Amino acid sequence: MAKNILICDDAAFMRMMIKDILTKNGYNVAGEAENGIKAVEKYKEVSPDLVLMDITMPEMDGIQALKEIKKQDAGAKVIMCSAMGQQAMVIESIQAGAKDFIVKPFQAERVIEAVKKVVG
Repeated sequence: MAKNILICDDAAFMRMMIKDILTKNGYNVAGEAENGIKAVEKYKEVSPDLVLMDITMPEMDGIQALKEIKKQDAGAKVIMCSAMGQQAMVIESIQAGAKDFIVKPFQAERVIEAVKKVVG
């Protein structure tokens, strides 16, 4: 059965890229969110198997959204996405419960490798 994945990124282009990578590899995109507040709402709505979460987003950043999702569902699986040079934020997100992180610009193999590692 295809795993349901929620994509959270403020850039529509990035969401489109990730969606393309995931669907080509047999994953189902359960929803998309353009900021942390929407990510938390969408998570409640679609209960995805995995969330791909950008760190830097307006209204509520990815780390805050990760913490909110973890409060609702301690078993939530989240992979953080960040641009180069955000090491401190990556460490903070791992401490907050992220399972892995992917660096932008995305490489399809790395995205799929991370997703497989977390949800199979």
